[in-house]
Amino acid sequence: MRVVHVVNSVFVMPGTVAAPRAGVLGELHSRYASVREALADIDKAARDMGLPDIGARLTGEGGAGERRGPEVQYLEIFAVSMATHRMLVAEGARPVAIVGQSIGELWALAAAGHLSVEDAARLAVARSQALTRQGWEGRMLAVGVDGRRAEALAGLIDHPQLVLACENAPRQSVLSGPEPLIARVERAADALGWPSLRLDVPHPTHSPAMARAARDLRATAPRVPYGAGRWRVCSPWLGRDVGDDDPVELVAGALTARVRMLHTIRELHAAGADVFVECGEWPVVTKFVEASVPGVRCVVPLSEGDPVGAVRALVAEYADAGPLPPRPAAPEPAVRLSVPAPAAPVTTPPVQAPAPPPPPPPPPPVAEAPAPAQPSAGSDYAAVLDELRTLYGDFLGYPPDLLGEDDGLESELGVESLKQVALLARVSERFGLPDLRANSSLLTVGTLRRIAETVVRARAEAAAR
Repeated sequence: MRVVHVVNSVFVMPGTVAAPRAGVLGELHSRYASVREALADIDKAARDMGLPDIGARLTGEGGAGERRGPEVQYLEIFAVSMATHRMLVAEGARPVAIVGQSIGELWALAAAGHLSVEDAARLAVARSQALTRQGWEGRMLAVGVDGRRAEALAGLIDHPQLVLACENAPRQSVLSGPEPLIARVERAADALGWPSLRLDVPHPTHSPAMARAARDLRATAPRVPYGAGRWRVCSPWLGRDVGDDDPVELVAGALTARVRMLHTIRELHAAGADVFVECGEWPVVTKFVEASVPGVRCVVPLSEGDPVGAVRALVAEYADAGPLPPRPAAPEPAVRLSVPAPAAPVTTPPVQAPAPPPPPPPPPPVAEAPAPAQPSAGSDYAAVLDELRTLYGDFLGYPPDLLGEDDGLESELGVESLKQVALLARVSERFGLPDLRANSSLLTVGTLRRIAETVVRARAEAAAR
């Protein structure tokens, strides 16, 4: 196998996204021993903590309808990220850096070798349990404006727990705060004509309201051995590379800190990063990348029909260039063990500190994509499709007859996610379907066919009641 630095590539790890599809890792599991090893390590950690196996459902071997709580969701997201990373490495690709969004930073630490896969899984579950114990009634809201405007919007309400949580892209920011205040912000954004979307995440984070959960995590999380990593890990909330940092402190500190993904992406690009490879099922962080540095190349292997072929093509493209000069190796320190913080009071890190997550959000965090819909028949579908073509064409400035029913709204027509939210609101009003706007699955791989079929099905269900 020839090892190739895909010049200059960054591997990115998504944070809290929708639960992966069943069977999504079937091919990678059968092809790569390193993927099987990673899934086995996560399953072992899950069993030790009384959770169901993670790998069986993701490889298509059955499993786990039971106990599908937030801990299982986090571990499944972790499994997909690690499997993709292991495939990339097995095919000879090497990154110049790894970046994680929100809890994805923990995946990045494991991928880089700062801590073991099992320990990362245990720490992810400890984080989830600390957040569940706090039980904060908060929400996260993606708003289609820059961070300065989003922060000003929160400032109008002036509540210490309503904050700018994530700066994802030039026109996407995420606010985190108590649910009643998020509802007020949502109404204000609508009045200003700013698209917004509530994020469907198990735990709202990146707010000073999470200080109690952060203290709980520092006191209860398993102390894990950690050491020098194999690759750089860039932290969007620290605003620097991870160095000799205790992973428990990193995960706890991120709960109350702002995630500055936009700034991290631009700094990496300015330093020469030309290719960003997402280690997730769908484009999430790479959407932020494309919006932040137009023209940069983004690859999401698992969203391709042939993930392995996509990676091999990428590696082959850069093989003739030869590897980059190696980065000076960090001295191999003795393995350390994270130790609990002193019992002194822990102060909340200032909200202005760099760094979602979120959560990351995402253009709005991505929901699980259903299986591709089959073409619908009947005059109702045709009539709905015609109306959608007119509505979308008027909004986008396209002739309706040029809008194909299977054209990807974002991938082929360039309609960013928050614009799609605004369009879904119009569709919801036009057809009298108030729940349609909240159907985030239509944003994952949006096409007019999927939207038309959803409208036809929803109208039929409403008529049958």
